Amino acid sequence: MPRWIDTWLPGSSPTTPAGDHPGERYGLPAEGANAVAGFGRRLAALTVDWLLGYGVTALFLGAEVTSSPFTVLAIWFVLTAVPVAVFGASAGMTALGIRVASIGSEPVVGVPRAVLRTALIALVLPPLMRDADGRGWHDRAARTIVVRTRA
Repeated sequence: MPRWIDTWLPGSSPTTPAGDHPGERYGLPAEGANAVAGFGRRLAALTVDWLLGYGVTALFLGAEVTSSPFTVLAIWFVLTAVPVAVFGASAGMTALGIRVASIGSEPVVGVPRAVLRTALIALVLPPLMRDADGRGWHDRAARTIVVRTRA
């Protein structure tokens, strides 16, 4: 039975039952390339992207990087949203072998959905609220799913 939030959250499929493995309802394999990426791999990719944001900010601000968290957030936002919109993966995602795939027939995520997805990640809570397919609220709102690019 679908939860109440499934009825209004974009990208949800409350009428389709969960399968035996995450991503089965979207036609994804259980293991290997194109399988749903695990939480640990996604968290590691986010950490890499966040550290890159700090590094780029430190190049411009030097030692004052710790006194400007919103600048770091803005740099991280750009370093994440732009490559996800164009290529489907940020630098951290590429390093960890994952990418953001669009649910549906679109070949790329696109700018509006990448910006929405990244903004919701910045709020911290949406990625922690996950469904049976491992999709957080940010992925459901943007109609995306994170998959592995290699085994």
